[in-house]
Amino acid sequence: MTDSVFSRGCAWVNGEFVPIDQAAVPITDTGFTRSDVTYDVVSVWNGKFFRLDAHLDRFERNWNLMRMQPMLSRDEIRDVLHTCVAKSGLRDAYVEMIMTRGVPVGGSRDTRTFQNRFYAFAIPYVWIANPAMQAEGIDVAVATQVHRIPSTSVDPTVKNFQWGDLVRGLFEAYDRDAYTAILLDADGNVTEGPGFNVFAYCEGILLTPQSGILQGITRATILELAQSQGIACAIQQFDLSRLASADEIFLTSTAGGVMPISKLDGTMIGDGAPGPITLQLRELYWQAHDRADWSLAVNYTSDKLEFIT
Repeated sequence: MTDSVFSRGCAWVNGEFVPIDQAAVPITDTGFTRSDVTYDVVSVWNGKFFRLDAHLDRFERNWNLMRMQPMLSRDEIRDVLHTCVAKSGLRDAYVEMIMTRGVPVGGSRDTRTFQNRFYAFAIPYVWIANPAMQAEGIDVAVATQVHRIPSTSVDPTVKNFQWGDLVRGLFEAYDRDAYTAILLDADGNVTEGPGFNVFAYCEGILLTPQSGILQGITRATILELAQSQGIACAIQQFDLSRLASADEIFLTSTAGGVMPISKLDGTMIGDGAPGPITLQLRELYWQAHDRADWSLAVNYTSDKLEFIT
């Protein structure tokens, strides 16, 4: 089924599959003009989707919370994602599904009248931090000039494009010669960073923030794997001093898996190398991509989507 025209990636736009370089949305789509959008990202690794149902569950929850409704059924969305990957031929892919409020009709601002739009694409797998960087550990800065947007203003459990605070944090990290940033909330509690959740291993307990964050699928996977190994876990708020005193720190994301932190604000974490708990969980995470209950093979030979006319 693979077509060379899709070798750089394949997108679903306006009911058609197009090469990723030709994919576009209307400039008046409120997903672009107002960030009135939700989305999700699932990975394909070695030709298999990883935890696709969990990602679809979250996507469906989020479009409902945003009072949107796709024109496709959930099964049809699944078929579109499979076909984007199959047409590209990618064995390791970053697969994104997007729901926007849509395009205003006749200048209307009544969002109840908008026809919501669904887009999807598959491109080569994206790494927040590639394997070579992970081997050494990442240098992270905790932003001091910006706080994470309050959950009462923007619900962080609904995956969104409102990254103004995260981008400010990134530029602060760059100015301090760090690779990426972790943001605190207004009370000084650790939240998350640009596209990732945060874990800290402190005094024999694996900590991850409870609120002010996206409920990441990779985060949930790591909690389950850690508990299966008898590693004590706690989902709770903790401040910068607790993070700075951690024996190990790592980040989690669909784009990169488990990413070790070697420096926090210029100070080495532990001995400055990825720690044993981090490495153990990273290995288990990638092994889990072959679990029958969490993986779903892409059908690279099928070219049939019955609902497409």
